[in-house]
Amino acid sequence: MPIVNISILEGRDDAAKARLIAEVTDAVEHSIGASREAIRVLINEIPASHWGTAGVPKSQNNQNKK
Repeated sequence: MPIVNISILEGRDDAAKARLIAEVTDAVEHSIGASREAIRVLINEIPASHWGTAGVPKSQNNQNKK
């Protein structure tokens, strides 16, 4: 049973996360031949204050890009 863990910054809407799950499932199915029913996709949403880049929390970054 393939399990895919994805960490992203919080804030995306449910529709975007549903597309991500669908497309990752497609990629796993096509790349390793796993059955769709066996594929698990887990999304971990990380608060910007818990995501650091170049020594600075994303919440303190003026750009706040996702």
